[in-house]
Amino acid sequence: MLKVVRSFAFSQSDRDDLYQEVATQVWKSIPKFNSQSKASTWVYRVALFTATAWARKEDRHQLNSVSYDDHPVPDRPDENEDRLSWLYEQIGRLSVGDRTLCLLMLEGCSHSEVAETLGISEANVGVRAHRIKKKLTRLSKETIHDI
Repeated sequence: MLKVVRSFAFSQSDRDDLYQEVATQVWKSIPKFNSQSKASTWVYRVALFTATAWARKEDRHQLNSVSYDDHPVPDRPDENEDRLSWLYEQIGRLSVGDRTLCLLMLEGCSHSEVAETLGISEANVGVRAHRIKKKLTRLSKETIHDI
């Protein structure tokens, strides 16, 4: 759930608001859970739909208007944290569908679980995941060369 929030909200106050919105929506949706999928997949689906609706509803949450420089990474001299922040920034710039797919894959979901959650075929999951991986790899290499 936190990965979804971090990929859709870019300031701490927005993250807090979205997290609360997601938690509330999960709580309200518990009676609708029918055990046809794993509970973790179901929670992730609720979180993704809530975050997507939240981003669409609020003009100020559109990616084009977000400046990542306005939201610096906390002062931690950890190189891994810098790389993780860069990754979340890049994921945040993907389309909503690709961002969702990427987050599910990072969560360790199988192709079949991702397909079920997104309502697409497993083959489509594989193709889209491959394209996202290529894009992020290319951007990573470009970033290293720009330094």
